[in-house]
Amino acid sequence: MSKPKKSRAVPVVIVLTLLFAALTFACFYARDWVANQKAEALRAAQAEAEEHNEAEAEKYAAAMAEFEAQTSSGANLAWPAQKTEGWDLLDLTNYPLESPSIVTMTRSQIMNNGLLLVNQWHSRPEDFDESTLVGLGNYFNWAVQVADASVSLFPVAADALKAAIDAAAAEDLTHYYVPEAYRSWDTQNQYFQKRVEKLSSKYTGDALIEAAKKEVNYPGTSEYNSGLSFRLQLYDRQDKEVTNTKYSTSSQGIWMNTHCWEYGFVFRFPQNAWPLETSTDKSFVTGISSQMNLYRYVGKGSATIMHAMDFCLEEYIQYLEEHPHVALFEDGQLKYEVYRQYVGEASSFDIMITRKARGYVSSLDNMGGVITVFEY
Repeated sequence: MSKPKKSRAVPVVIVLTLLFAALTFACFYARDWVANQKAEALRAAQAEAEEHNEAEAEKYAAAMAEFEAQTSSGANLAWPAQKTEGWDLLDLTNYPLESPSIVTMTRSQIMNNGLLLVNQWHSRPEDFDESTLVGLGNYFNWAVQVADASVSLFPVAADALKAAIDAAAAEDLTHYYVPEAYRSWDTQNQYFQKRVEKLSSKYTGDALIEAAKKEVNYPGTSEYNSGLSFRLQLYDRQDKEVTNTKYSTSSQGIWMNTHCWEYGFVFRFPQNAWPLETSTDKSFVTGISSQMNLYRYVGKGSATIMHAMDFCLEEYIQYLEEHPHVALFEDGQLKYEVYRQYVGEASSFDIMITRKARGYVSSLDNMGGVITVFEY
């Protein structure tokens, strides 16, 4: 009788179960491994992205810093490059004003703001108005020494003179005295006619007038007729030594001649090594060769440019006729921008301004133009 065969059903099921379990485990393990690999890859990608973003942020910050450094000077990046040290006057004649606007003004509003050219070739305008002149004595309650109550200037010049004298006093420099400032047409005519009478024994006709002009300006052509000029010397009623001190070589004179431009003044008639050793002779331009301690108010912006460029008033206005749009930089920073427009003899006119500036002053130049100085 044959032996019955043993059933393999149980072992096969076990094997299959184990295989299935193994496969299942492998699948789960593989899935976790794949997931871990993906996670690692994602973390690597994120790290790379963060590193890239940080690098880009650093580049952006550097670019912004460079841009801000360039624009913090106040200059348009399209303007010619300016020096980073010292004074630099850029010619912007071929560049328009930025953020432009228009204001309407009249001649009377801006005639006496500082740049009216008055000399032997250019008489003050016929519509010159002296009604706003102030007597320095009463105006400052006699805090400024003057010859008498008639010594007068326009307020812009008077205020600037007081600021300069106060600044000098802060450095223990006092005793400034104003012997003369504004002269009316009539007063100038009296001076001129006296000179004509004195020379009448030597000259006649046109020769007499020309001879007199060499010593006394014709009425209306004297700097004293501008209402923006004054003469300085030293005075102390109780100290003759102070009064007799030569002004130009005194500490007060040297200080004022060195710093007057900071307050909007220029020394009107410089000559070679006078009033300062560094002074340049301008008599061939101004027509005045006599040594007078005469100062002229032109405004801070114009005085700064004239100081930086060693211009007298005639040279400054001529330069602006040829270069009607300029900008002055100091150590790479925009300080002033100047724009000149020709308006002729119109009683009112539209003046171009830029809204970028923090302030501006417009003035007639007595050459048919309006000069607007923008401050930054």
